[in-house]
Amino acid sequence: MAGTVRTSPSGSGRALREAYDTALLDLDGVVYVAGDAVPHAVRSLEEAREAGMRLAYVTNNASRTPEAVAAHLCDLGVPADASDVITSAQAVARLIADQHPQGARVLAVGGEGLRQALREQGMSLVGSADDEPAVVAQGYGGPQLEWGRLGEAALAVGRGAAWFASNADVTVPGDRGILPGNGAAVEVVRMATRWMCDAPEPQIAGKPRPPMHRETILRTGARRPLVVGDRLDTDIEGAHVGGVDSLLVLTGVTDAAQLLAARPEHRPAYVARDLRGLAQPHPELGGDAGTGFGCGGWTATAGSEEFVLEGEGEVLDGLRALCAAAWTAAGEGSCSLEADKALARLGL
Repeated sequence: MAGTVRTSPSGSGRALREAYDTALLDLDGVVYVAGDAVPHAVRSLEEAREAGMRLAYVTNNASRTPEAVAAHLCDLGVPADASDVITSAQAVARLIADQHPQGARVLAVGGEGLRQALREQGMSLVGSADDEPAVVAQGYGGPQLEWGRLGEAALAVGRGAAWFASNADVTVPGDRGILPGNGAAVEVVRMATRWMCDAPEPQIAGKPRPPMHRETILRTGARRPLVVGDRLDTDIEGAHVGGVDSLLVLTGVTDAAQLLAARPEHRPAYVARDLRGLAQPHPELGGDAGTGFGCGGWTATAGSEEFVLEGEGEVLDGLRALCAAAWTAAGEGSCSLEADKALARLGL
């Protein structure tokens, strides 16, 4: 939660799909990877919906429209409507509308998802810096984004246009590996405008920034939301900024070693292998730094140079115990103890 330092994962005597009214789910690395469903994801989401949990899909990718995202989910077997999808394009469009009147000229550099969101907020889209835009809005445009569009953005920002970005993710996962994301395109414009005496900075809407959390709450009406993600620096930090609980699933970019080294704003309330974690209660942890932290059949202690893990049982219980030992030892910092041996015992 915002303003607190989490020193261990939380426990829940009830399945998370019963303890929270809405799941705010990241997509890539959580529901699908490279377009294909993550194992167990479709069934887990179906069961969560049947149990009464609302499902909302929250993505920093501004290139696709909510309709296109919903269609993709339906193709995977996940029933979804466009109203279930919240994008960083929608968040940045609302942020712009809060500060500029309807009809304001906006130079949009990105995909159709960004353009549609801006039109829905009453903005007037232009194609060139010579059209005297009041605003430049950048969103991920995919591999087809033309270099000249970044040039127009730099010219407009250099002439005084307000500068906004849907998100600042430097990379995105692709079928063939890691690719440049919208943050990389933002850096191009930033480098091209360094000559200005007061070099501008963009207002960024996407995770983990507050505008994205506000957009999800406005669109879902969630009263007790649970953020579900695979990235510490966007999903989990976004939950921390919004003051809500989060579930980290290990089906995307974050591995167990990174979780142990997480700073306070990157520490989730819960951790699970995959979306089956929504259907499970999560055990309470016991113990302390002196006696070791226990979870299930495992006890974890932070030694002088490495973690000591003893016992046996469920792998995730061992990881939860290690998290408690690591986060308590780190306090408000990041734990740097050697974790390879302990994680090897868990097969992680």
